[in-house]
Amino acid sequence: MSKHLIRQGFIIDRYSRDTHGQTEITCWVVTDHGPARLLIQQERCVFFVETGQQDEAVRHLKAAAIPHETKTLPLSTFQHQPVTAFYFSTQDAFYRAQDIFRQRGITVLEGDIRLHERYLMERFSRGGVAFMGNPIPRQGFVEYRNVRLKPSDYQPTFKVVSLDIECSARGELYSIGLSGMASDVVLMIGERQPHSPDWIEWVADEPALLKAFEQAVVERDPDIIIGWNVVNFDCRLLLKRAEKYSLPLRIGRDHQPARWRERGKTRQGFITVPGRVVVDGIDALKTATYQFDSFSLEAVARQLLGKGKQTEDVDNRMSVITHDFLHNKVKLAEYNLQDCRLVEEIFEQTRLLEFLRLRSQLTGLELNRIGGSVAAFTNLYLPRLHRAGYIAPNLSEGEGLASPGGYVMNSKPGLYRNVLVLDFKSLYPSIIRTFKVDPMGLIEGLKHPETAIPGFRGASFSRTEHFLPDIITSLWRQRDEAKQDNDAARSQAIKILMNSFYGILGSGGCRFYDTRLASSITLRGHEIMQQTTRWIESEGYQVIYGDTDSTFVLVDESLSAKEANAIGHSIANTINQLWQQRLRDEFNLDCHLEIEFETLYLRFLMPTIRGAETGSKKRYAGMKYTTDGERLVFKGLETVRSDWTPLAKAFQTELFLHVFCDQPPEQLVRDYVRQTLSGERDEQLVYRKRLRRPLDHYVKNIPPQVRAARQADELNKKQGKPQKYQNRGWISYLMTVNGPEAVEYRQSPIDYQHYILKQLKPVADGVLPFVGLDFSMLADDQMGLF
Repeated sequence: MSKHLIRQGFIIDRYSRDTHGQTEITCWVVTDHGPARLLIQQERCVFFVETGQQDEAVRHLKAAAIPHETKTLPLSTFQHQPVTAFYFSTQDAFYRAQDIFRQRGITVLEGDIRLHERYLMERFSRGGVAFMGNPIPRQGFVEYRNVRLKPSDYQPTFKVVSLDIECSARGELYSIGLSGMASDVVLMIGERQPHSPDWIEWVADEPALLKAFEQAVVERDPDIIIGWNVVNFDCRLLLKRAEKYSLPLRIGRDHQPARWRERGKTRQGFITVPGRVVVDGIDALKTATYQFDSFSLEAVARQLLGKGKQTEDVDNRMSVITHDFLHNKVKLAEYNLQDCRLVEEIFEQTRLLEFLRLRSQLTGLELNRIGGSVAAFTNLYLPRLHRAGYIAPNLSEGEGLASPGGYVMNSKPGLYRNVLVLDFKSLYPSIIRTFKVDPMGLIEGLKHPETAIPGFRGASFSRTEHFLPDIITSLWRQRDEAKQDNDAARSQAIKILMNSFYGILGSGGCRFYDTRLASSITLRGHEIMQQTTRWIESEGYQVIYGDTDSTFVLVDESLSAKEANAIGHSIANTINQLWQQRLRDEFNLDCHLEIEFETLYLRFLMPTIRGAETGSKKRYAGMKYTTDGERLVFKGLETVRSDWTPLAKAFQTELFLHVFCDQPPEQLVRDYVRQTLSGERDEQLVYRKRLRRPLDHYVKNIPPQVRAARQADELNKKQGKPQKYQNRGWISYLMTVNGPEAVEYRQSPIDYQHYILKQLKPVADGVLPFVGLDFSMLADDQMGLF
């Protein structure tokens, strides 16, 4: 294999360590020729100190005998102070030096950036890389030394396996399932059953199970291991059981063991499998902005795939699993493998790995990184900032000044016909592009305010020295291309990244946080929305609501849908022309703002705040006109909120359909009250709520779900069952005459009056007054019958 042959790869794992008195960066990459380990040696760790503190800093390092090298660079802080770079041959020296400086009051800049992160970031290497080095064949991979690399658009094909385990309530392993790579297997403890499928591999005990799992992973050699809650349940338990038997779980490449670590009081867990990456389906869906009432595998599979498992009741499932392990191991194996395959299908249906790959190529984030918007921004921005002569500031020690939120107009409550919704396309990114909002642009603009673009709260932005507007312009162009190619995964990845920039600049967790940056985005948004409203109303239309980037316009109720649509497009064209003209005249700027006619609501309800006559905000309902017919839409109302019962949601849907279709709703209301009181709708009365803290953390405020959970676990304890609600989770309960009680342990009669007053009445009171009706009057005659 030639040293000079350039290979293409995609980074799935990277880390750095000290070895033999120097640093070593390791990057595991997927290539067309199999996995490769890239070793980059003798890179030095670096941080920066203001040059005015250089001499004192050097004295302290010499006193502590910490080897280092200094170099004055043409770089300065945002306060225009020159800086000196401090280089270290080992990470140990790098971190010890920072500890000393911290104790001596010497400020270290960019000391939180790890060696491998800086190495890749400064080379603009995000995901795909082209590399060359000295190849050394190893067992199952090729190792490259003296590596040099640069960015690449390489598109990998990942080898993926799906992992799921079955165990007892006490965490004793029963079986381990792996699917994918055309080689499904369930490793099962027990003696071989007659006529059992070939894909079941039988082992004697837990240690043998763990060794068989290790061998199965090594044989398949996946790049990515996927699963459902796979990190904090499956992997955590596997490592815990391996530790019990003093077995290093060598499922990493080069026979390296997996390692577990936890962060903070939350005990958020992380697993490192050298040369591979573990991706949790729940975290990945949340990163891709999917939303579900429940993220259980059963619930998500049914919603996305239209199929699920036989049961989702925890108690019953655990007892069935244990029963099957003792009496029907083949059935348990089928159940185990089914979970693996469901996860595979969810990943395929949502193209999750493609989304994560694209996010990595855009931002440099690891495939399994949860969140990471600040890190993504840093990866994109910092190398450009350095080349412009600046060192990034450190994180703010205080909370800083709060920045104003998005614009929300006081609504005009009412029941309307023909309401148009006009949206500014990606308003905040458009503001950044148009008004050149940028961290370095702010510093440069303040130096020359006379030629700069004015912002808010004293901000001025350079017309020429900036990076963020150009980054967004590039992303915008890529997203337009993705849309044209019907590449939903790429489009979504870019959208999430672009829309995160405002939040990052307004977050105290970002090193570039400055209230002038965030305020110059949001307050400009307020100004744009208010001016847009004035222009629309000057055309003779009424604006009844505005929210962040959306404007709701009432037009003549007698218009046909076709005529109303034409007016919507006409208004959008007019507003776009007015903004282009205004920005040219007032700021000498090209306009990147674009308003679009988005929706026509044939009927529309803007409710009042409960118990008041004032219009509500972020809450409305409408009958949306589409080319495929009419569709009922709810925003912020009970139907789209997970903390309301199915009763309230069903009632709201039917009631609004009656009102919007001009059908008398009186009998519907009476029927719902009667059916609720008579028990005909008992299956719709269940509340399902999340326990967001451990039960013993609820002291002063004890919400209903906590009371129900405590009652259930007290009964679980008496019956010798596991206490399943002690450490967060979900609970289903009913309101009874004796308070909230878990569904599985309800002992008291249902409190039907509660559901009439707390579920039906609030829904009805939101709409009935607009058609001259009163819920209490309609309900009283029914309630008197019971």
